[in-house]
Amino acid sequence: MPEIVVYTGRLCPYCTMAKRLLERKGASYTEIDVDSRPGLRQELMEKTQRRTIPQIFIGERHIGGFDDLQALDMRNALDPLLREQP
Repeated sequence: MPEIVVYTGRLCPYCTMAKRLLERKGASYTEIDVDSRPGLRQELMEKTQRRTIPQIFIGERHIGGFDDLQALDMRNALDPLLREQP
């Protein structure tokens, strides 16, 4: 399974939903709270060109936010990504 990184924020319902979806899939992930370190949210915005959280990476691939993750799952495209070898 590739490394999964989920950038989250405090009190973010979409972050919670993204983590629950990954957990239902049996995927382990690293959670990074952008509110825990000054400047991290700005770095994330520069990296992804998006202002919202969560932002999810599977391996080197930027998935996007919860809606993007859920759309992959609905198209049956998430499971193959989770099975890719790093």
